Amino acid sequence: MSGWIAIAGLGPGSEALVTPEVTAALTEATDVVGYIPYVARIAPRDGLTLHPSDNRVECERAAHALEMAAAGRRVVVVSSGDPGVFAMAAAVFEVLEAGPGAWRDLDIRVLPGITAMLAASARAGAPLGHDFCAINLSDNLKPWALVERRLRLAVEADFAIALYNPRSKARPEGFVRALDLLRDASGDDRPILFARAVSMPEETLHVVPLSQATPDMADMRTLVIVGSSQTRMIPRDGAPILYTPRSAP
Repeated sequence: MSGWIAIAGLGPGSEALVTPEVTAALTEATDVVGYIPYVARIAPRDGLTLHPSDNRVECERAAHALEMAAAGRRVVVVSSGDPGVFAMAAAVFEVLEAGPGAWRDLDIRVLPGITAMLAASARAGAPLGHDFCAINLSDNLKPWALVERRLRLAVEADFAIALYNPRSKARPEGFVRALDLLRDASGDDRPILFARAVSMPEETLHVVPLSQATPDMADMRTLVIVGSSQTRMIPRDGAPILYTPRSAP
């Protein structure tokens, strides 16, 4: 039987948000490859081998998956959220492009998932209801100067901004600098959403004005959405609704 690779998104955390397409691929797989906590979400079964690996070895992980598929294995490479959003799909294609020509004949599919910014937006209302962008605040694979430039331009263009990987123990200062930049560039007190562990039992959502946002409100399990100048709050009993109107003045 010929091998294949499915690069699959497991969604933000809840099993209810894993797509039927991804579930079907996992049912057929002989091997699952991915970062340790994501592979831990896959139930062991006969005929399935799990290959968890540490963070920052995305290219090695991708090469291993391609090698197994070339040998006839049915491989699912798992990511959280959507595999095409700051995740494993691009890593697999980087390795594919640089690898043996025979790999290009493999059956390779990307199976979309519900990414964190969409899950967080849905929980809060519709803060991404108009034009928006997503920026990864990690500077592991790009210089911090580029992160700052993209943040400034996004504010200048008045996008709502979804911020991935806002703050880690290894680089806590990045989010401090990002908040200072956002306050300086925006010139207003737009709302900012901190959505942590969305869809999981420990989920929390917190909306504050940008002026009141502090770095300790975020960690690596937090998706941050900074509203545009048009993003609005609807107060009500219980959690307010955060949304951005579909039109712009």
